[in-house]
Amino acid sequence: MADSVEPPPLFENVDFENAEKDDDDLFVSAHQDATPQFDEISQELTNGDSCPPKRKITDPKSEMENIPISNDSSLPTSMEQVEAEGGDEFLEISITEPQKVGEGMGAYMAYRVTTRTNMPIFKKREFCVIRRFSDFLGLHDKLTEKYLKVGRIIPPAPEKSVIGMTKIKMSSQTEGTTSNGNDFVERRRASLERYLKRTAQHPVLVLDPDFREFLESDIELPKATSTSALSSAGVMRLFNKVGETVNKITYKMDETDPWFEEKLAHVEGLETQLRKLHASVEAMVSYRKELANLTNGVSRSAAMLSACEDHNSLSRALSQLADTEEKVEALHLEQANTDFFILCELLKDYLGLLGAVRDAFHERTKLFQHWQHSQQMLAKKREAKAKLELTSRTDKLDQANAEVIEWEAKVERGQENFDKISQMIKKEMDRFEKCRIHDFKMMFIKYLENHLDHQAQLVKYWEAFLPEAKSIA
Repeated sequence: MADSVEPPPLFENVDFENAEKDDDDLFVSAHQDATPQFDEISQELTNGDSCPPKRKITDPKSEMENIPISNDSSLPTSMEQVEAEGGDEFLEISITEPQKVGEGMGAYMAYRVTTRTNMPIFKKREFCVIRRFSDFLGLHDKLTEKYLKVGRIIPPAPEKSVIGMTKIKMSSQTEGTTSNGNDFVERRRASLERYLKRTAQHPVLVLDPDFREFLESDIELPKATSTSALSSAGVMRLFNKVGETVNKITYKMDETDPWFEEKLAHVEGLETQLRKLHASVEAMVSYRKELANLTNGVSRSAAMLSACEDHNSLSRALSQLADTEEKVEALHLEQANTDFFILCELLKDYLGLLGAVRDAFHERTKLFQHWQHSQQMLAKKREAKAKLELTSRTDKLDQANAEVIEWEAKVERGQENFDKISQMIKKEMDRFEKCRIHDFKMMFIKYLENHLDHQAQLVKYWEAFLPEAKSIA
C-alpha cells in the first residue's frame, strides 16, 4: 500500500557530519591542515608552567573521564539542582595572544584559550590550549546537534567574516595583527571569549564532554570541514536554512498553550527594539570617532596659530589649548571603544541569542508536525483496517493490525516528545530571562562607571587649562 511508507518530515535537517568531503572546495587551501605550523605556534604560545607540553593527536585519550551526558530529562534537572545548591565552583576562561599562522589563503588565526577552575570534573586547576576559529564553530555544531532537539537554548558562535579574514590572510605576517586588521582580530577575540563564557554559564553545556575536551585537551582537534564557506556541505546548509525559513513562515502551528504565544510575541518585540537600540549605539560610536577627528583638527589648528602668535602669554595659552585638545581627542576615542565593547557587542550577542531562542521554539514546532503527521497516518491505517474488516479480507488483517499498533506507538511517542520539549523550553526561558536581566544590569553599571570616569577626566583637563587662559595679559 502506498500509505505504508512514511513520508519524510517537512524540511528535515541535513546530516552534514556524514557528508562526503568536497574535493571541489574553491577555498580548500584556506582550511587545509597545517600541522607543522600549528605545532610551531602552539609551542610558542604555550611556554609556561600552566600549559602542559603539546601531545600528538595520535596519543590515546583513554585517560579522559566521560561524564554521562544524555538527553534524559532527569540528568539536566539534577545538574540544574547542583547549580542552584552550590555556588563555590568557578570557571574562568580567557582568550589571549591571537597569532597568524601561515601565509596567503592558507593562513588562519590561532588563539590561546586559558582556563582556571576548581570544578572536580577537570583534571587540572589551570590549563591552556591553542584553538583556531573553525574549532569554535565545530564545537557549536556538536552542541547544537546534541541539545537543540531537546529544547536547549544553545549560545550562537560568532559569525564568519569572509572580508575581514581575507584581509588578514593577504596581509604580511607583521601587518596581520598590527595594522587595519587589528580591530577585526580584537573584536573576534572578544566575541570568541564571550561565546565560551556564555556556554560555560549553562549548567548542562559546561559538563558536556566535547566542551571539556575543547578547553583542556592539548591536541589539535579534528578539522571541522562543515564550517568551510564554499563547499558542498556549506551549500547544503544554505539550502537547509532556506527551507527552514520557508517552513517557519508558511507553517502556522495551532497553539494550545497561551504561554508560548505570549513568550514568542515578547521575543519578537524584544528583538525589534534591540535592533533599533543596536543601530543607535553603532551610530553613537561613529559620531564619537568623528568628534575625535574634529578635535584633532582643532588641536592642530591651535598649535599652528600658537607658532604664528607674537603675544607670549596668548601664544602659550594656544599651545596649552592644543595639548588639551589632543588629550580630549584620545579620551573621545577611548569612550567610543568603551561604547562599542560594552554596549554594542552585548546587544549584538543578545540578538544572536534571541535567534537561538527562535530555533528552540522551531524545534518544538517540528515535533508538533511529526506528532500531527503520526496522527494523520494512524487515522489512515485505522480506516484501511476497517475497510478490510468490512470486506472480510482476513489475509491482510494481521498486517493492518500491526500497522495500527505501530502508528499508535508513534503517536504516543510524538506526544511525549512534544510535552518534554515544551517543559524544557519553559525551563530554558526562565534561565534565559534571569541571565538577560543580570547581563543588562552589569552592562549599565559598567557603562555608567566608565562614562563617569571619562567625564571626570575631561573636567580635569579643562580645569588644568583654565589658569593658563586666565593668565593671558
